[in-house]
Amino acid sequence: MPIKSRIRTIPNWPKKGIMFRDITTLLKDPVGLRICLEDFINRYKDKNFDVVIAIDSRGFIIGGVLAFVLGKGFVPIRKKDKLPSETEKQEYQLEYGTDTVEIHKDALSKGQKVIIVDDLLATGGTSLAAVKLVQKLGGEIVEVAFIVHLPDLGGGKKLEKEGINYYAQVSFEGD
Repeated sequence: MPIKSRIRTIPNWPKKGIMFRDITTLLKDPVGLRICLEDFINRYKDKNFDVVIAIDSRGFIIGGVLAFVLGKGFVPIRKKDKLPSETEKQEYQLEYGTDTVEIHKDALSKGQKVIIVDDLLATGGTSLAAVKLVQKLGGEIVEVAFIVHLPDLGGGKKLEKEGINYYAQVSFEGD
């Protein structure tokens, strides 16, 4: 799939030793964006689920389109203090400290089946926090989907350890 060649790699950003995978080059390319979206649409069009949940902020780009095309509801998971109503919160570890994501308490009904989408799976911190939020609200996770997976950082293994299925369109291993 030609998605990988459309993702720019920026060495030493945001700090030395990091190979940053920049999906903005994929998103600005109409052919690349179409391939990316059609892949997700084809993967999920026959799956039994109710809601697309997207993680702030690049997950919104894919999640909104996916929900619209598949006729599903859309629920955002936002960074702390960005949602206006009562929220459920989940803290997760960063390299130096912690961060928090939130979902509205009334975003899901118990037993609703969801697909969670985000742009990138690295250490799995944000993804696992999103999973825990969905579980707190009684939702059932069908799959967590990503454009990019960085398997060397262990996020995929963490999701598997929790019994969570995931899908990534491309992987960047060992580079």
